[in-house]
Amino acid sequence: MSKTTNPFGTNPFGEMDFTKIMGEFKVPSMDMDVFVQAQRKNFEAFASANQLAFEGVQAVAKRGGDILREAIEELTKAGKDLAQADQAPDARVAKQAELAKVGFERALANLRELSEMMVKANGEAIEVITHRISEALDEVKDAAVNGKLAKANGKAKHA
Repeated sequence: MSKTTNPFGTNPFGEMDFTKIMGEFKVPSMDMDVFVQAQRKNFEAFASANQLAFEGVQAVAKRGGDILREAIEELTKAGKDLAQADQAPDARVAKQAELAKVGFERALANLRELSEMMVKANGEAIEVITHRISEALDEVKDAAVNGKLAKANGKAKHA
């Protein structure tokens, strides 16, 4: 078998032992207890935020179902009112216009209510995450100040 040559020339780092060189550096490592505890708190915060968001969606869906049921009941009643034969055509048109106006205003109010419910649910979920991020940053700061964040060669570094 023939020996192939490197088309880019010789390797200038061919004789260097990088493991020996890197071993001389005091590279800090993460205290795993601090890391695991932080991840557990992160998971709990995300689970809580997820639960709040899910409950918000459930509440909006339930309210949407209630609104739909109420709308069907009102349409049925309005249909019966409009079907009365003893109304003059002008009175019937006026009644239809009034029902359309009331229906439009109610639809806007319902849409606003559902939107506010979603904003509230999302705000609560975001608040949980925001609080956890702030708490995590405080934990990192405290761990760094107290020497729990990093260890070099098995010895904690102190500020």
